[in-house]
Amino acid sequence: MLSNYFTIKTTGEHELIIDKSRFIAHIARAETEEEAIQFIQSIKKKHYNATHNCSAYLIGEQDQIQKANDDGEPSGTAGVPMLEVLKKRKLKDVVVVVTRYFGGIKLGAGGLIRAYGKSVSEALNAVGVVERKLMQVVHTKIEYPLLGKVENEFRSSPYPIKDIHYLEHVEFESYVPIDEVDHFKEWVTDLTNAQAEVDLGEQEYLESLV
Repeated sequence: MLSNYFTIKTTGEHELIIDKSRFIAHIARAETEEEAIQFIQSIKKKHYNATHNCSAYLIGEQDQIQKANDDGEPSGTAGVPMLEVLKKRKLKDVVVVVTRYFGGIKLGAGGLIRAYGKSVSEALNAVGVVERKLMQVVHTKIEYPLLGKVENEFRSSPYPIKDIHYLEHVEFESYVPIDEVDHFKEWVTDLTNAQAEVDLGEQEYLESLV
């Protein structure tokens, strides 16, 4: 698993009008090629009467799967420029479809390259980009008399709280950078005078808006 990478915040779309042609960029996350293909097919079905539904996707930790499709536009004027925008922004696990409704004015090869690239770029700005950092979920179990002090310290610390469980004991779930786990344990030990039970949970990605 990568220690960190960039991807889109959410599924979304963004529309541009360029020389009377409508360019609608649809963008989504896809962790497998099957997911990417399903998304592309869903957009083609929705916009079955469009002039073109060009697509591109970039999948895998090392960008192992890269595909671009011009869907009838002149070769190299749509899918590849779309893919290049994803690569330039260093994104992973993303699929994009740009639907074009022709407006009667031909754009030429250069104009098409700029139009499709701009469509993807503006769609990314609209939906947002996040950085996903691999974190260790750490469980800290304490007695109730320590709750106020520990919660205040946890909330003002650099370790985001994932959840708090109020059961027989209070259990905090915190996101801790993997290389800071030992420091976190020492910090909790000092904070609670060694009255806390600290255990490691799963490793999960935590997202932050770029």
